[in-house]
Amino acid sequence: MTQLALVIDLNVCVGCHSCVTSCKQWNTSSYTSGSMTDLNPYDEDPNGTFFNRVQTFEVGEFPNTDTIHFPKSCLHCEDAPCVPVCPTGASHKREKDGIVLVDYDKCIGCGYCSWACPYGARELDPREKVMKKCTLCVDRIDDETLPEEQRKPSCVIHCPTNARLFGDVHDPDSEVSVAIRERGGYQLMPEQGTMPANHYLPRYKNKITIHEDELQREDNPLKKEGHLPDPGSRASSIEDYSSF
Repeated sequence: MTQLALVIDLNVCVGCHSCVTSCKQWNTSSYTSGSMTDLNPYDEDPNGTFFNRVQTFEVGEFPNTDTIHFPKSCLHCEDAPCVPVCPTGASHKREKDGIVLVDYDKCIGCGYCSWACPYGARELDPREKVMKKCTLCVDRIDDETLPEEQRKPSCVIHCPTNARLFGDVHDPDSEVSVAIRERGGYQLMPEQGTMPANHYLPRYKNKITIHEDELQREDNPLKKEGHLPDPGSRASSIEDYSSF
C-alpha cells in the first residue's frame, strides 16, 4: 500500500518558518481546511491554529552549544492511535495513500484524538470547535490540473533549503526511501508503536582541520599597504569606519 509522508532534513533546516507561513497561507484558503482561526495574533496572549510548527532549542553546555530547529506536524502514523478513539469516525486514514484526515462535518471537537496522539499534532480550532491537523495538502496532491511537480505539500515547495522531501515511503526506489536508507532516517518516538510515516534525517557535523599557516594570507592587502593593526592598540569601533 502507498504511504505518502514527509522526510525532514534537520541538517539543512535553518528555522526560517517558511514551511509554517506557507502552510498557514495555503490551508487557510483551501477547501479542505477552511479558515484557520487566529485570535489576538498581535496581543500578549495570542491563540491560533497551525498545522505545522518549528520548535527551536539549544543543546549542549556553553561554549559547546548547538541550535536545533525541529519542524513538527502530524506524522500520518501507519497505526494512528487518533483514528480508533474517534467516536464519530471523523478521524480516518485514506486507504489509497495512508494520509490521516479529519472530516469536519463529523467532528464534534471532543478532543479524544488529541489525547491519543503522543506527538501533540492535533489542535482544536477555538472558533470552529473542530480538531484540525496537517493534511499533506491533499487538495494539491489530488488536483490533476496542477503540473506533476506542483502536486506536493505547500511546505515542501516553499522550503528555501530543500529540507523537506515528499513521497511514498513504501516505495524502496522513491526519493524519500533512498534518503531514509542512505542517511539514517528515523521515526519520532518509535517506542510508542504508532509507526510514524514521517521521518527525520539526522544532523551531522563536518570536521575541518585548519593549520596555523593557513591562517596567514600572503596576499593580505593590509599587509601590502602597511596598515596592519597594532595588537596593543585599542579595539576598532564603528567610528573608525564611518564618516559624518
